[in-house]
Amino acid sequence: MKRESNATHKLGRQPAGFFVALFLTLIWAGCGSSGEMVNIGAEERFAMGKALFDDGDYLEATTEFEIVKLQFPGSIVADDAQFYMGESRFNKEEYLLAVEEYRTLKRNMASSPLIPAAQYRIGLSYYNLAPRPSLDQTYTRQAIDEFQAFVEYYPLDERRADAEEKIRELNGRLAEKLYESAEQYVDLGYHRSAGVYFDLVIQQYHDSPYAELSYLGKIKSLLTRGRSGEAREEIAKLLERFPSTTLREEVEEILASLPDRQ
Repeated sequence: MKRESNATHKLGRQPAGFFVALFLTLIWAGCGSSGEMVNIGAEERFAMGKALFDDGDYLEATTEFEIVKLQFPGSIVADDAQFYMGESRFNKEEYLLAVEEYRTLKRNMASSPLIPAAQYRIGLSYYNLAPRPSLDQTYTRQAIDEFQAFVEYYPLDERRADAEEKIRELNGRLAEKLYESAEQYVDLGYHRSAGVYFDLVIQQYHDSPYAELSYLGKIKSLLTRGRSGEAREEIAKLLERFPSTTLREEVEEILASLPDRQ
C-alpha cells in the first residue's frame, strides 16, 4: 500500500536515500560523543526516524518521531513526525492506535498539508477493521462516515475515487447484513418481519445489488401472506426502478401467475 507522506514539502522532497545517508552520518558523528546525538536537531532526528520507518523498524521509528513531537513541537517537521507516528501504527496493523495519532495531527496541527492524508488514513484504518457482513458492523459505519467526511472536505483530492469506491463497498456490506437478516426471518416463517428488513435494504441501500433481491424477497413474502395486490405493486416498482434487472423474467412469471384484479 502506498504510504502517505509530506512528500510535497520540507524534508519529504529529499530522495529516499537521503534519509538513510543522513541517518548513517549521524550515527558515525555521534559515536564519539553521546551528547552530540542527544542534541541533534529536529530535522536530523526526523530523518533518523524516517530511515528506520523505511527499513520497516516501526517501533524504533516511533520512538524517534515521538522525540521530535515532544522536544521540537514547533519545528517544520513536527507534523511529519506526528503523521508518521500514525503510519508506523498503521503498518503494524494497530489501526485504532493509528486513528488516534492521525486525529492528534488533525486536532493539534490543523494547518498541516498532511491533514487530507490523515483523514483518508482514518477511514482506511476503520476499513481494515470492518468485519465480514455477518458480524457487528460498527467499524464499517465508522469507515463510511470518515470516508464521506474526506470526500466532502477534500473533493479534489486524488484519493477521492478510491474513497467513494470503498463507501460503495462498505454500504454493500451493510445491505448484505440486512438482507441476510430478512432471509433468516423468511426461513423462520416470519414473513412480516422479513418484509421490514427487505424494506430497509430498499430504502437505505437502493443502489446496492441487494435492493433488487430485496424487492423479490418482499414480493414472495407478500404472496406467502396472501397479499397478491401488494405483490403486484412491488413488481411494478421493481421493474420501474431497475428496468434492466436480471430478475425480470422471474418477476414477470410471478406476475403472470397472479389472479386477475377484481
